[in-house]
Amino acid sequence: MTRHLYPLFSLRMDITRPLVEKVALLARLEIPPADADRVAAQLGRIVTMVETLNKLDTKGVEPLSNPTGLVDAFRSDEPRPSLSRDEALANAPDKVEMFLRVPRVVE
Repeated sequence: MTRHLYPLFSLRMDITRPLVEKVALLARLEIPPADADRVAAQLGRIVTMVETLNKLDTKGVEPLSNPTGLVDAFRSDEPRPSLSRDEALANAPDKVEMFLRVPRVVE
């Protein structure tokens, strides 16, 4: 039995310039009109590659979620000495009492 990457739907579709323009609009991507046909061709090749992968027999192949095999690439979280509040605020360009003052980012 062949397991497909995307078993619930077929990827057989034409990647057209209007489709690229619609997806770009929805994803808020700026694709210059001069590049839309090139992007459509590139996406079409990607879809073709995925369709080719779907034809492979993957029976007996365990799903892979991490190609490196690492379980946890982070160090353990252990308390250690750090700066005191006064040391951390010593070079702050703007502070109020024991807090940093930063420019407003939300209007």
